[in-house]
Amino acid sequence: MGRTKKVGVTGRFGARYGRKAKRTVKKIEENMKKKHLCPQCDRVAVKRVSSGIWKCRKCDAVFTGGAYVPVTPMSKTASRNIKRIVGGL
Repeated sequence: MGRTKKVGVTGRFGARYGRKAKRTVKKIEENMKKKHLCPQCDRVAVKRVSSGIWKCRKCDAVFTGGAYVPVTPMSKTASRNIKRIVGGL
């Protein structure tokens, strides 16, 4: 193969779907496939099991999150507002 230096994981689409769509997919998939921070053990060891299910490979914690990232921007906002209302517990 070897022709995926620019396009990366979206090389499988070939000449279809256009540049912008492939760029968006590349950004989402590369972020999805990297290791993320575990909310329990604070190590970078969380991998995606399936859509919305994440598992830490270090402490074996399984939790739900977003489809492509374990913590979505909306959930960050919601938890911040809850902490503010409750009083930082």
